[in-house]
Amino acid sequence: MPEPPEPQKIRQPMVAGTVGVVTVFGVPVRLHFTFLLLLVFLLFIGVGDRQSGAMTALYVLALFASVLLHELGHALVARRFGVRTLEIVMFPIGGVARLERPPRPRQEFWIALAGPLVNAAIAAALFGWTARQGLVPLELLREPTDANLAQRIAVGNLLLFAFNLLPAYPMDGGRILRSLLSLWKPEEEATRIAAGAGQALAALMGLAGLLFGNFLLVFVALFVYLGAAQEGAAARGRILTSGVPARAAMITDYQTLSHGDTLRDAGALLLSTSQHNFPVVHGAAPIGLLSRDALVRGLLTYGPDSYVASAMDRNFLRVSPDEDLSEVAPRLAAAGGCALVMQGELLAGLLTSENLSEFILLRQVSLQQARAQMRGA
Repeated sequence: MPEPPEPQKIRQPMVAGTVGVVTVFGVPVRLHFTFLLLLVFLLFIGVGDRQSGAMTALYVLALFASVLLHELGHALVARRFGVRTLEIVMFPIGGVARLERPPRPRQEFWIALAGPLVNAAIAAALFGWTARQGLVPLELLREPTDANLAQRIAVGNLLLFAFNLLPAYPMDGGRILRSLLSLWKPEEEATRIAAGAGQALAALMGLAGLLFGNFLLVFVALFVYLGAAQEGAAARGRILTSGVPARAAMITDYQTLSHGDTLRDAGALLLSTSQHNFPVVHGAAPIGLLSRDALVRGLLTYGPDSYVASAMDRNFLRVSPDEDLSEVAPRLAAAGGCALVMQGELLAGLLTSENLSEFILLRQVSLQQARAQMRGA
């Protein structure tokens, strides 16, 4: 039997909608298509009577570089703590550094702080350089010119520094807030407070945008609100699975396919059960995993009379029944949402994203009931 793949060798899925890739300090950097649209928009509205097209392009590229350096600051400090950055994705409201695992609270403080400090350093350097020639009053910076380009870039970095330090999840200030709260509060409560602050700030930003007709502010508020909700849910999931073995959430009632079965047999089994992923076994030993998507692709490519071995995934994720669910969850997502739980060389169960979500939901309800009973006692 082949050895189970190392976690870092499992192909990590890219964020949907990203285009292009460039590697900086060993970290893949991708652009979300909406970020490209924003660049085009900024170039279009930035050309004025007193600023050349070349300087407009330079201004936009400088802000892009500032955001990228901000995210690289996160990535380099995370590397210092032994946390690898899977990729950096550039979105319209900023970049996102995707880490391979959530850092510990003390590590999260310094990782989150590193990004804004990069922008503060850029702003300080540019203000120091432009001060030799005389600073332009802030009210005059509203009119873009070639002469005030450096100072406008400095102001842009200062705004990035201040905006990212707002104490609201999922911005850096919210992560800093959560890391500090985690020093004397349970991590779940700290996450709830930080995520709630993010959603409250987003609601206020959206209201202000509607009242003043600033639809860009409404757009940013929507991203912040959804990001806070998503990050809060993901963090709660990690907390609720920490210290829980994989066997607690695995499926033990499942169907398997034999290596001699055809894709027609697999299709019939798919229709007759609610199962979407099927272990393929040779005797008692699993040799592959056939997902619903792989089955459909196999039917289209090889035909219904082909063996399941032609479409199955041989490099499937294997986990031990005793592995911590909080560590298995990110690998599960990276592997396509299904893993085989192996007790030695024997198949003990299945673990899918769906039943893991159900387990987290039930565990959350049971914990809430336990707390309610403790308060009532």
